[in-house]
Order: sequence, then C-alpha cells, then structure tokens
Amino acid sequence: LQNVRIDPSSISFSMWKDIPVPFYMSVYLFEVMNPKETLQGAKPVLNQRGPYVYREFRYKTNITFHDNDTVSFLEYRQLFFQPDMSNGTEEEYIIVPNILMMGAAVMMENLPNFVKLLLSGALAGLKQEAFMNRTVGEILWGYEDPLLDTINTIVPGLIPFKGKFGLFVELNNSNSGLFTVYTGMKNISRVHMVDSWNGLKKVNYWRSSECNMINGTAGEMWPPFMSPTSLEFYSPDACRSMTLVYEQSGKFEGVPTYRFVAPKTLFANGTDYPPNEGFCPCMQSGIQNVSTCRLKAPLFISHPHFYNADPALVDAVEGLHPSKDQHALFLDVHPMTGIPMNCSIKLQLNQYIKRVSGIIQTGKIKPVVLPLLWFAESGSIKGPVLKQFYTNLVLIPSLMDYLQYIFLGLSVPLVISAAVLMARSQGTAAEKSPRHPTMQSKPPPSSETTPLLHNTVTLSQDDAEA
Repeated sequence: LQNVRIDPSSISFSMWKDIPVPFYMSVYLFEVMNPKETLQGAKPVLNQRGPYVYREFRYKTNITFHDNDTVSFLEYRQLFFQPDMSNGTEEEYIIVPNILMMGAAVMMENLPNFVKLLLSGALAGLKQEAFMNRTVGEILWGYEDPLLDTINTIVPGLIPFKGKFGLFVELNNSNSGLFTVYTGMKNISRVHMVDSWNGLKKVNYWRSSECNMINGTAGEMWPPFMSPTSLEFYSPDACRSMTLVYEQSGKFEGVPTYRFVAPKTLFANGTDYPPNEGFCPCMQSGIQNVSTCRLKAPLFISHPHFYNADPALVDAVEGLHPSKDQHALFLDVHPMTGIPMNCSIKLQLNQYIKRVSGIIQTGKIKPVVLPLLWFAESGSIKGPVLKQFYTNLVLIPSLMDYLQYIFLGLSVPLVISAAVLMARSQGTAAEKSPRHPTMQSKPPPSSETTPLLHNTVTLSQDDAEA
C-alpha cells in the first residue's frame, strides 16, 4: 500500500511524476474525395489517411503537497513526429473542410442577413472556399489565416483567439490544467481521486449538475484493490467525466488485469439515455456536442468511424467502416495497484457543416456531421519497468503463496510424526506400570456417590472368608 501512494519515498512516485511508459499518438485524417459534388448536395466520400504517429512525452511540474492529503500539479505533454512509424509525412496535402470558415458560417446562421452577406463578401475577397487543400502539419499544428481577423472584425469575439489556427495547435507543449488529487497518505482508498481541476469542484459547461461533476481520477492511475465493475476519470479534452465498465479479466505479459471499455451509453443522446440529457442539445446517439467548451464551434466527439453510434451517422457519408477491434477504446489495469498496464484511448473529432443562407460559399451542402480526424493514444508498460512490476507484484507474491503451501505440506508429516511419537511414549509408560491391584490395596472409602463400587468390594471380602 505504501508503494501506490503519491509519496516521494514510494516506488511508484517517479512513475507518476515522469511517466516512463512510451506513449504514442496515432492520428488519422479523413480526406474529402468529392468536394465539388459535396458542395452541390452530394453525399461526402471520405478516404482515411495515415496514421501519422507522434511519440508523446508526459511530465509533471509545479508539484505542491497540501496539508489536506492532496497534491497539485500541472502535466505537460510534448509530441514528436515519428516518420518511420507513420504512413505518410506532415508535408502531404489533404482536402478537408475549411474548418474555420464552415464553423463561423454555422455559428452566424441566426444573425441578421446583412451580417452574413458582409461575411460572404469578405470571404470572396479572401478567396475562401468551403473546402481547402492543406498539409497534414498545417491542419494539425496550425497555419496563418487572415480570415481569423476578418471574422473578429465583422463579429467581435466570435472566435476569441489570435495567431495560428489548427486542430491540435494548443495540444503540443501545453498542460491539461491544474489538477489537485488525493495522495492516499491518510486514506488509501482515495489515492489519485480528483479533488479539483483548475480550482473547480465541478465545471459549468453542461446543463445538469450530474454532467458537470468532476469524478474519478485524472486518468493515469486508480485506487488499489479495484472491483470488476467500473472506473471513472475526468478528461479535460472531452470537458467531462467518463465512466468505463468492466469487460473481462486477463493478463498482460503475465500480470493479471481487468479490462475496462466504453459502454454504449457513453455518447448516447438524452432520449436513449436520460442521464446524458445534460450534455444536449443532442443529435443522434453516438456523438457528443462539445460546442459549449470549444468556443461554441459546431464540434462533436465520438468513437472512431462512429463506432457504437446511430447507423444514420455512418450512412450519411461514404468510406466509414466501424469495427470494435480497430475503433473501441480500452484500459487494462492491474486491479491490486490500480496501475494501467496497457491502454488505447480513441476519439474522433467531427464538424457539423451545412448550407447557410446568405453565405454563398456554403453552396448546397446538406446538413452532415463530417468526421475530420480520429486519434489513438496508446501505451503499455515494457522493459525494465515491466520486469520490476512483474517481480514485485506478481513473482514475489506468487512465491510467498507457494512457500505457504510448501510449509503447510511440510507441517503435516511433522504433526503426524509427533503424534506417533507421543502415542509410542504413552504405550511404553503403560507397560511399566502394574496391571492388577494387590490384596493389600485398601478398598476405597464408602461414599454416597460410589455405592456400586462399595458393594463390589464388600462382596469380594465375603467370598474370601468363605
């Protein structure tokens, strides 16, 4: 128990502080193969490109211990492209939706027509179209776009940020917010559980108190002695707490594990699963609207290829092939310590696009939730860390169990031998003692409690005199 607490003297502290597990983020982009036809109202045809693989390093800074059995920290991640593990380069060009323009169009849909016409004229001047041809590096890590300043000039504060625009522009060399978690020094059952995030006990993105709750851990480790039921963690990327459910027991490199997976209700809408009503406004089941925590942009998260989602989402485009083996997320956790041994967290980012009257660049695009990309963050304990883990938490306990049975096995013949020796010693003592009483032995004194014995002795004396 001492080794799973967040304590500088514990074995797991260095693992918690600077995660030694090699993590990789594999990114898959969806290329739109028929942009002109889609603009005229045809069904989008998608082609998955990638993976583009990045080595991910995570480390914690600003580690501060508090008197109430908690510790605060900032966790940073750095991503480095791995050409030898990737199917393509960051310099490849891919046709995708003009994310900034199409997002702004939907966000401005209910504004007065003259505002939308003003934006449409500005878009024409900047030669902006509904689809763009950009490199992988630009799509992920950002590019300079004069449209950003133009939009904020026409509608101040609509997109409140400056500089480069990219889907992962804020992911690299950034932290996931200030987490405060329990150390387990006073109560081991609370270790790694989140006390607050950015000073908040709950977020305010959603429409119900239950959906705004910050539950579980920060998603790295869990309290020991886990039960095969469920686990929870708060995800800043998804702006919510997530619950995974137990699927099966297994082993990873000889280490016993519990596998936890996403239930079908994770991204279900409020109609199919009422507790999720707070995440609405909803569309079909299988996607979650994250616009309230993403600058009100029409963005949705889901499982890759709309796995476990309403079939209508898959049918609205061509080129998706949802599969449990390829697209389901999982966590394999060592139940005794709460430490993940093997994991793969997979999410897809989607954008809602449609024709917006007054903005001619949106053409006749039919309303559709269009997949932009999906990614898998995967890692497993290997090498010396796995060897130490296996030795300390599997081999030694197993050896102790075997020794227990060996000692038990040895103790049985010893007990039997002792019993035989005791029986023999009692038999020898019995042989040395007289077997019959002598005539000189005195009769027992008369007693009210021994009448039969008294009568027997008296009868014997009468026989002797006769």
